[in-house]
Amino acid sequence: MNFKKSFASTISVIGALCIFTCLISITNTVKSSEEEQLEKITVFLDWFINPDHAPLFVALEKGYFTDAGLEVKLISPSDANDPPKLVAAGIGDIAISYQPQLHMQYGAGIPIKRIGTLVSTPLNTLLTLSDSSIKSIADLKGKKVGYSVGGFEEILLGAMLEKHGLKISDVTLINVNFSLSPALLSGQVDAVIGAYRNFELNQLSIEGHSGKAFYLEEEGIPAYDELIFIARTDDLHEGKYRRFIDSIERGVQFLINHPKDSWKLFIKGRPELNNELNIRAWADTLPRFALRPGALDLNRYKKFANFMASRGLIEKPGVVEEYAVELD
Repeated sequence: MNFKKSFASTISVIGALCIFTCLISITNTVKSSEEEQLEKITVFLDWFINPDHAPLFVALEKGYFTDAGLEVKLISPSDANDPPKLVAAGIGDIAISYQPQLHMQYGAGIPIKRIGTLVSTPLNTLLTLSDSSIKSIADLKGKKVGYSVGGFEEILLGAMLEKHGLKISDVTLINVNFSLSPALLSGQVDAVIGAYRNFELNQLSIEGHSGKAFYLEEEGIPAYDELIFIARTDDLHEGKYRRFIDSIERGVQFLINHPKDSWKLFIKGRPELNNELNIRAWADTLPRFALRPGALDLNRYKKFANFMASRGLIEKPGVVEEYAVELD
């Protein structure tokens, strides 16, 4: 009798184990199937990882991309000029780029389009030290101005100077490469154009100095999107791009509602990002993100295109709808 009970009990246990094993097998099969169904998207960042990219990492860590059926890989380029070229060549799916560059790339025949916005205001500024003699842009006459990117930044500076009755020839331009803050602090230049309001201002403060920023959009330059998402023109019929932008919107919403939790997600597994400069830049960048990254303001783009054409940066404004779209 005991043997029968023991045998029956053993059979019951074996049966339960078999069922459990089958369930695990089925679960793993389902997971494997789900992973295979995820569409892969490669995204090239515009530069090294920084708070400007916060919505992407929030969307990644919160699983918003996965919810949208996407497997997203984020890559930092070795050269900030490469991402648009890589996407145009079909090596990547999406790149983070800049609206001013988009207008020029369109004029050069590069087959890319804007599909979304990451940072919807200019970050670029004309920067000087608060304790300098420069209290207004008019005070730049006879001064030295540093820059890092020739052409575009010189045009911006020229437009700002004209508003105050000066010409580009009234200042001495010095190429300081990307050493904007060091050039300013060392006295090599009196001001720099191209300094980001969320980074260089904080960098100066951390080093014990106060900076004074002149904002482009307040000094005669039409407002524009600092950072945008671009994709190859031929690929936009694929639904993964709309799902990617929708995931970014979810990321921005969580970021705005939960900035402290979002910071933890941003530095998760990336301890090198947890420094004073990024902490300060994080707070200053939050209000700059596009709350509706998929939305497109055509009139705003046309206005900036006209500005660039009037300054000789592009031959003609072109048809904005040919290089900037709002995805269905």
